[in-house]
Amino acid sequence: MLHKKFSRLLVLVMALAMVAALVPTTTLALAQESKGLIVIITPAHDNPFFKAEADSAQAAAEALGYETLVLIHDDDPALQDQHFDLAIAQGAKAIIVDNAGADASIAAVQKAKDAGIPTFLIDREINATGIAAAQIISNNYQGAVLGAEEFVRLMGEEGKYVELTGKESDTNAHIRSQGYHDVLDQYPDLVMVAQQTANWSQTEAFEVMETIIQAHPDIKGVISGNDTMAMGAMAALQAAGMTDVIVVGFDGSQDVLDAIKEGKIHATVLQPVAQFGPLAVEMAHKYITTGELPAEEKISIDCILITPENVNDYFNFAPVK
Repeated sequence: MLHKKFSRLLVLVMALAMVAALVPTTTLALAQESKGLIVIITPAHDNPFFKAEADSAQAAAEALGYETLVLIHDDDPALQDQHFDLAIAQGAKAIIVDNAGADASIAAVQKAKDAGIPTFLIDREINATGIAAAQIISNNYQGAVLGAEEFVRLMGEEGKYVELTGKESDTNAHIRSQGYHDVLDQYPDLVMVAQQTANWSQTEAFEVMETIIQAHPDIKGVISGNDTMAMGAMAALQAAGMTDVIVVGFDGSQDVLDAIKEGKIHATVLQPVAQFGPLAVEMAHKYITTGELPAEEKISIDCILITPENVNDYFNFAPVK
């Protein structure tokens, strides 16, 4: 009996030893199953728009079996160049980037291409074609027209207003402003008393609006190039007791959707950012596995007007399922 018990114990110990011996091999095999590295580079994540696009891209890449490296360039082309150098040195399979300047980013994208690494641009385009593998952007002009038309309606086609614009180096800032004015300038009783950049920044927008309010305490509306600046403008107006001023933004951030529900911001234009990252990852994966690129380099996705009537249909840049 004792001999049988010892035999069973010996078998169990041997089995456990075999399992233990296999663990490193199994772990190594899992590591070897990685399809490679995808590097994701965006502006700072204190802007929920950029955090959402980075998070969605990372989740999509990891779901397909890729390792990811998420980096922030803070809208600094020199820092972005360093990130591209790191991606090249790490042998990345692809780079997904919301770039740090339409002109300033061309050299970095070219350098990656020369190293055999495709770059998939999201949100912001560059002033060059034939270098990036794809440029996935919102239809910023279409979205700006939607926002401006709603702003005109809310303003009753008359009154003094302010425009807050984005970074001078960002093509989207110019496209949105052009879309706004192609609508607003048709109404002679709408008078723009100030047009000033706040560089996409909530803090800067607050400070800019404080100064504008002092010079123009009778403004009726503010139209903003993005939601972050709209939030800063709203805060300055609230602090000045000007709670009836109409504010319209652009992005569809959850902060602004919540402010629309509270009646503090009146409308925004939703960019389908939840699609950008996953779509770029899907294209990168297809290229990595088949060598095939999209038929068209530039892919434009239409925007959606968000108002109190449909605000509950969206959450965190995406439709509520």
